[in-house]
Amino acid sequence: MTAPAPAPDSESIPHIPVLLDEVLASLAPLSGGVFVDGTFGAGGYSRALLGQGAARVIGIDRDPDAVANGRALPEAASGRLTVLAGRYGDMDRLLAEHGIGSVDGIALDIGVSSMQIDQAERGFSFAKDGPLDMRMEQAGPSAADVVNNASEGELADIIFHLGEERHARRVARAIVAARADKRFERTSDLAEVVRRAVRKGNDTIDPATRTFQALRIHVNDELGELSRGLAAAERLLAPGGRLAVVTFHSLEDRAVKTFMKRRSGVVEGASRHLPMQAAGPAPTFTLLTRKAVAAGPAEQARNPRSRSAKLRTAIRTGAPAWEGGDA
Repeated sequence: MTAPAPAPDSESIPHIPVLLDEVLASLAPLSGGVFVDGTFGAGGYSRALLGQGAARVIGIDRDPDAVANGRALPEAASGRLTVLAGRYGDMDRLLAEHGIGSVDGIALDIGVSSMQIDQAERGFSFAKDGPLDMRMEQAGPSAADVVNNASEGELADIIFHLGEERHARRVARAIVAARADKRFERTSDLAEVVRRAVRKGNDTIDPATRTFQALRIHVNDELGELSRGLAAAERLLAPGGRLAVVTFHSLEDRAVKTFMKRRSGVVEGASRHLPMQAAGPAPTFTLLTRKAVAAGPAEQARNPRSRSAKLRTAIRTGAPAWEGGDA
């Protein structure tokens, strides 16, 4: 019997947009329209939307490298693609500055991009030695600043709540003890300290995974940005416009699920045998699917990064956006 082919190394595969076919089917750009790729990255969703018939795509990214690369694409030269520097949580303001008050669809691919992970000098990866940075915008406090300056209690809270690391206090204690001898500057140094503090489990997950995730989310305020981005999408989408959000871990997915359910009038815990209960203002979205869509076996084999991905989608109603700012 022929042995199965080994799974591809996630560090060696090209930058493949996750759940691309499903995102395109959800956004349905066949009849033209203006779309936002709020997490532009390498531009995979943007190019696919244009290829499927979108009249115009506005890409947004907080990473200066992604913006520079996007503005050099042929689609940008032809005027169909515009790449803006900024955060997707400000998308309604950014587009208003360019005379766009509403759009027909928005795609969001939450979290760090594969390009950022693959570049050791950006400091996102525990698998590659590099400066302990993790800043998407390449500005402001870095992961090294947090690791070297936060108190043991602050570090434990960050690692526990944002990394869902049950050994957070042990990791924080080990970090504080190690930095007393030498300031943390490199990803490899931090990863080694975490690996000594957390015993490897029966799964294949590196013990440093959750701590690095927590620091990255904290440094870039990713959950706050997601909350602001969902609320901005609600304000920016035209009636009938579509929102597609791809997430990669439970914290992100939980936030998107809660937002879409609340904004669609779904009441958690309500019996399906009883009439729908009112849940605040009129629903601003209708769910396209009740459950998140996951990558199929073929995509997971082709692109290991898709294994934890979940897609949630909704259609904007004509109701006014809810008051109160963030989602």
